[in-house]
Amino acid sequence: MRTLAEQHAGNRRSRHPAEHPVLETRDLGIRFGGHLAVDRVSCAFARGTLTAIVGPNGAGKTTYFNLISGQLAPTSGRVALFGEDISGLSAPQRARRGIGRAFQLTQLFPRLTVRENVRLAVQSRAGIGLELWSMWNRHVELAEKAEHCLHRVSLADKADRVASTLPHGDQRKLEVAILLALEPEVFMFDEPTAGMSVDEVPVILELIRQIKAQGDKTVLLVEHKMDVVRSLADRIIVLHQGRLVADGDPATVIASPIVQEAYLGIASASPPEHAMTEGAAHG
Repeated sequence: MRTLAEQHAGNRRSRHPAEHPVLETRDLGIRFGGHLAVDRVSCAFARGTLTAIVGPNGAGKTTYFNLISGQLAPTSGRVALFGEDISGLSAPQRARRGIGRAFQLTQLFPRLTVRENVRLAVQSRAGIGLELWSMWNRHVELAEKAEHCLHRVSLADKADRVASTLPHGDQRKLEVAILLALEPEVFMFDEPTAGMSVDEVPVILELIRQIKAQGDKTVLLVEHKMDVVRSLADRIIVLHQGRLVADGDPATVIASPIVQEAYLGIASASPPEHAMTEGAAHG
């Protein structure tokens, strides 16, 4: 017999027609006053792929993420999930449809323990409601799932600590545990290793590799560390001044003049119209 979470996941997947991309943006854009932060970006993202989104500071990477996940409303274009226009849905509504976002700045319940944070995510995913303290004895499989998520991010030994007392690196790991508990169709990671120590980084990178290896999820990764991008990505898209200026497999994109100049400091003899400036890799 399937668990409640498995039943819920199966019901959600059965509603998605296979012929559509998992996620697609069509002429997606947003303007802040006179500034066009994202300029008509059209991209489709397939199941089982990991796409890295790179570009200099101010390129529009996080804004593009915010448009996809619903933190911002577009001024043009649309976002589609499995072919369905979700542009009018709020961020929580999109999360329930299957878009999971890990933030560049941690988003936690600071006064709850590490375990309680993850249990709330498990509970939300199972669609049970918010009987936070009374339902765990009745649903042992959900409690076990929460513990499994904590083990995957190496936080089981800190499960009873209040989230606000964790160092920044552990808060990032907790955020990833919450995302795992939600079991989204689309995983969105915004610089997931930012603020982590050298020893902590491999834990998160291995988790992202495992999610990709499952073959049934779509992963989007905003990242400025090119070694991380090379090791994880199937595809790279480059944003500059809000526009999509490169899109392709890692070897081709990394070898392109725009990326060579921005990330490797190799000046192009004839830079493209929207070439990024030298030294802009830290965005």
